[in-house]
Amino acid sequence: MYMENGLLPKLFINDEDLQWENLEGGVTRKIISYDNDLMMVKVAFEKGAIGALHQHYHSQISHVQEGVFEVEINNQKQVLKQGDGFYIPPNAVHGCLCLEKGILIDVFSPKREDFL
Repeated sequence: MYMENGLLPKLFINDEDLQWENLEGGVTRKIISYDNDLMMVKVAFEKGAIGALHQHYHSQISHVQEGVFEVEINNQKQVLKQGDGFYIPPNAVHGCLCLEKGILIDVFSPKREDFL
């Protein structure tokens, strides 16, 4: 599938080729790959870092690659650890608190234009 710019997304991605973007407050992210309909992002959190409550029209599925997070979705909270995951419906208010340094792998549909 071609992207809006007429290019094809990369078929193979090497993590060491991706640059971290500092989001402040102990949070950094790497955009792994995307096309017009789908995006994958790696987000690293220092212990105590907060993913502030927010909402967006995208569907989101996240995987806890490492660490421990208290995740809130529509006023429901749960502590999740390495190997766990969560689904965020469109427009659901959500955020997280990092309890132990960790990484989330976020997948969005459609892509997050605001990240580019």
